[in-house]
Amino acid sequence: MVSSDPEVTLSEMDGVRYLHFGTEWVQGAMRIVRPDDIEIEYVRQMMSWLLFLQSRQQILQLGLGAGALTRFCHRRLRDAHITVVEASGRVIDTAYRWFRLPVPDRRLSIVHQDAGAFVQQVESGRFGVIQCDLYDQHARGPVLDSLAFYEACRNALSEPGILVVNLFGEHASYGRNASRLARVFGNKVLTFPKLLAGNVVMLAFKGPPFSISWSTLEQRGGLLAQHLGLEGPDWVGALRSVSAAGAGDRLIVR
Repeated sequence: MVSSDPEVTLSEMDGVRYLHFGTEWVQGAMRIVRPDDIEIEYVRQMMSWLLFLQSRQQILQLGLGAGALTRFCHRRLRDAHITVVEASGRVIDTAYRWFRLPVPDRRLSIVHQDAGAFVQQVESGRFGVIQCDLYDQHARGPVLDSLAFYEACRNALSEPGILVVNLFGEHASYGRNASRLARVFGNKVLTFPKLLAGNVVMLAFKGPPFSISWSTLEQRGGLLAQHLGLEGPDWVGALRSVSAAGAGDRLIVR
């Protein structure tokens, strides 16, 4: 069971409000004058599933933090439904008070529950996308990363479906998580290059093998930049730089 009520502290600098769990580590952020933008680079990169799936999805967000993904998806993906699962009532209250968390409506559900328990209980195939960002006050490795947890996430995904995970590339937990994700998802995993802050975003795919042309991905990336202000073209370039098939004309996931 994940510790449900961390100490919550706030800081502000240069127009950005930051969430901390009683330490210097940043657990989330919001630019005060543009609350629906995603301030932190790795959090924006967690939206890269839009390169592969339409925005019309049932989205499960595991871990609320400062609510950046929730605010963005609720405001910008008008045809999506978002379910957020957060174990800490204190974090939920802080997100409402200080980070402009939207009030639940027909497209947004906030569930006060342990994320591991939730995915074990949810019906199979319910969600098209799971965004997993589960860190405690130490902010070094995810607090839920067992084989059983990833298997439950896969079971909760529809086909096709994508699990998006934020890992910390400089922590000992990285290799363990990468290995478990590859095992559970049959190696259908794409790994972005490590970001300057040390975060590594991984996309794990449920469904049959597929391939897609780099030119199609580049077009989609351009649309994400144009319509959502996301770094879609940079994401495609990053994937191509690390893909075994990057020298060819298609990305192959099998």
